[in-house]
Formats: sequence, structure tokens, C-alpha cells
Amino acid sequence: MRLLRQYLKSDLKEIQDNGVRIMFIGEREMLDADIVKMMNKLERDTAANTNMTLCIALSYGSRQEIVSAAQKIAMLVKRGDISPEDIDVKMFSDMLYTRNMPDPDLIIRTSGEQRISNYLLWQAAYSEFFFTPTFWPDFNKAELEAIIKNFSSRERRYGKN
Repeated sequence: MRLLRQYLKSDLKEIQDNGVRIMFIGEREMLDADIVKMMNKLERDTAANTNMTLCIALSYGSRQEIVSAAQKIAMLVKRGDISPEDIDVKMFSDMLYTRNMPDPDLIIRTSGEQRISNYLLWQAAYSEFFFTPTFWPDFNKAELEAIIKNFSSRERRYGKN
């Protein structure tokens, strides 16, 4: 948490200069109040930035996200606000933590692990994956550029043959 606090307090000049929007997903109520306050401020301060969105997952698990979305929808049905027939993919997606973000085109997994580890299970349905043996602290711009070049040569079919 010390490193997170340090990051959240860091100078935002580079983030702002590059037009990066910061968004957090996860169970905020499980985090310390001062961290949540800093997260909210960072999201507010970068909300108008449109060049790129950096999504940071803290206290996040995709299974919990899906359960939470199902519970929200169940409450709407129970209150009579919607009927079960009203439930569709868009409604379900709108109940997720990532409701204001596009699904990821590319997910890069560092450290040589070849699993998604309960991360964006719903959102990753049509994502491309790249697995690298490089550990996160050693991941650099050159490797990112090589991955993006590889990604740009892939044929995206979005579930079609």
C-alpha cells in the first residue's frame, strides 16, 4: 500500500501532458479511506483526457465483479423495475465495474504466466492475448512496441470464422 500511496501522490504532469485518463476498477470499500480519496481525485483530474485510458485494477476479481452485476440485476427484477426478459448482454455489461470502458483489444500478461488469473473474464471475450516471460518491473517501451507490432498483424474476427 505504501507504493500505491506514493504513486497516487506522484506528479500528474506527464499523465496530463499525454492526455491519459485514469480509471480504477475493483472493490473500493476494501481499501483504506485515504487511498480511495486519492483514487477519486485522480479519476476526476483526468476525466476529460481522451488520448488513452489506463485502467488500474485494485482489490479486483472478475468473478466477484460478475456476481456483483448479477446481484444488481436481481435487485432490479425483485423491485419490479425490469423483467427477466429485459436482461441482455448490454444490461449485464452496464452493471460491471468497467461499464464506462471499451472491452480490451489486447491483454498483455507478464512474468511468463499463461493464464488470465480472474482478470476481465467477461470483457476479454474477443481480446487478443500476448504472454511474455518478462517480469512487470523489467517490461519496457521496446517490448511494448514489439507486442503492438505483432498485435497489428493479427486478423481480428470477433467470434466469426
